[in-house]
Amino acid sequence: MTLVGNKGKSTWVRSKLYTHRKACRLCGSRKITEVLSLEPSPPANSFVSRDQVGEEQEKVPLNLCFCEQCFHVQLLDVVDPEVMFRNYVYVSGTSPTFVSHFETYARDIVGEYAPPEGSLVVDIGSNDGTLLKFFKRMGLNAVGVDPATSIAEAAERAGIPTIPAFFNAAVSSRIKKEHGQAQIITANNVFAHADNLHAIVLAARHLLKDDGIFVFEVSYLGDVFEKTLFDTIYHEHLAYHSVKPLVPFFESNLMELIDVKHVDSHGGSIRCVVQKKGGPHKVKPSVGDMIRNEEQLGLDQSASFQAFADRINAVKEKLSGLLRNIKDGGKSIAGYGAPAKATTLMHHFQLGPDIIDFIVDDSPLKQNLFTPGFHIPVLPPAAIEERKPDVLLILAWNFAEPIMQKHAGFGNNGGTFIVPLPDVRQV
Repeated sequence: MTLVGNKGKSTWVRSKLYTHRKACRLCGSRKITEVLSLEPSPPANSFVSRDQVGEEQEKVPLNLCFCEQCFHVQLLDVVDPEVMFRNYVYVSGTSPTFVSHFETYARDIVGEYAPPEGSLVVDIGSNDGTLLKFFKRMGLNAVGVDPATSIAEAAERAGIPTIPAFFNAAVSSRIKKEHGQAQIITANNVFAHADNLHAIVLAARHLLKDDGIFVFEVSYLGDVFEKTLFDTIYHEHLAYHSVKPLVPFFESNLMELIDVKHVDSHGGSIRCVVQKKGGPHKVKPSVGDMIRNEEQLGLDQSASFQAFADRINAVKEKLSGLLRNIKDGGKSIAGYGAPAKATTLMHHFQLGPDIIDFIVDDSPLKQNLFTPGFHIPVLPPAAIEERKPDVLLILAWNFAEPIMQKHAGFGNNGGTFIVPLPDVRQV
């Protein structure tokens, strides 16, 4: 999820749906270089209902920018978070893969940092409470914070106390007053979604015990770069994190990055552990190791991203050519999964209703809606059997293996799966 911070007049320009930031959100430098221009699109999760299909949706620029001072990679066009997150349609608990991931996540953190029984865990952007559920089973107290009102209410009904709000200083103070200080604060993808990262860190620091830890997971720029995972670039993801810029960022907020682990989620992510400056834990070698690897990849040089753009164009040529040949042959194509990343892939590659007949998704929140911009119908998975497409394009490619296993009958009956990334392949 995200946090709404102060919009300083010196760094913002107002323009309808979105604002444009003129300075790096980590270090404040205005030495910014645009390194990649993707096709503009509506916000990635702005699905529409049937009665809205005839209305054109506003598109927002999608330009990746590089800070020449701290080397942070980011979007500078910021969609109003109220538009993106109040009626959010992504739910963690619908993915068995993610449920398993969060169970392991909670077990790893408790095993390594041994919080006392009954300690408070706060999850910023807690969604349906999937992660907090596992911490709670381990004897910890849990409080979630999430601005998606309906999802927060569902989490509350499921036994996870959840504040339906954007996390900020006021919410931090409220939790501290009502529940005490937190031993663990987690934030998964918040550091990708949030514009005012300094405000999140300061609010978290206020809430955290002196020996507590702040843990966050985000998609890793190193994986995006190496694997050409360009579709993870969309308007919810404002920040594309690498470790090197994060070290001075946390130092500027009296915090200290003490550990980094590479994890598999979202095609490759990092789990970062942070403590208050001067806290009880030593900085692990993983931090320096990751920085050295990033320097070898060239993630601290804007020129490196030209090769990234070239690889995207090569994937576009291969996938678009394959799909158009299939359609020219009179066959039908359905998409599987309507994740946010699909909006970027479909718009940048121009995969509209002339190519994709319909999309199926496991989440009831997306079913019977229409995709952002192209307005392709999203249906329940039962539509595969009912409509019998010839090809399933797996737009949720990070779950390709479990999707193909679950729908093995489709392949056994002559259907073809196409996985677009990291490499275009037919199964």
